[in-house]
Amino acid sequence: MAATTPLTRDLVLGSWRMISWTYRVVATGEKRDALGQNPRGFIVYAPERVMILVLNNHRKRPLRLPPADDEKIALFDTMFAYSGTYTVEPDRVIHHLDMSWNEAWSGTEQVRFCTIEGNILTLTAPPAKNPLDGREVVHEVIYERATR
Repeated sequence: MAATTPLTRDLVLGSWRMISWTYRVVATGEKRDALGQNPRGFIVYAPERVMILVLNNHRKRPLRLPPADDEKIALFDTMFAYSGTYTVEPDRVIHHLDMSWNEAWSGTEQVRFCTIEGNILTLTAPPAKNPLDGREVVHEVIYERATR
């Protein structure tokens, strides 16, 4: 097996389009799509910060503005977004969140084990509670480079 190239800021810089986002439930080994099939998302590593936006591919448009309370809940539950600064280590990136779709994540550090092979970026989180349902899971997100 070939040695993995250590990560650097230069390797991660740019825009990456999400290909897939799955998680494995630690207790059962069950593997699922994190935000439904074919979620739409990007991660952008700018020199000074990281920004992530992911949307379920089947979000429903509210019937009117402002949305009804149940529509607001559905919109919140079908998205994932945060931003902050980041540091790069040889095998991981650490996102230092200063804002998040879920305020519980603001002020936290999110460790993502990271590999880059060609134009494919794979981020794997350590076991943690799923922010959408509370189960202990391991998330894996695969991106394809969109721009440098």
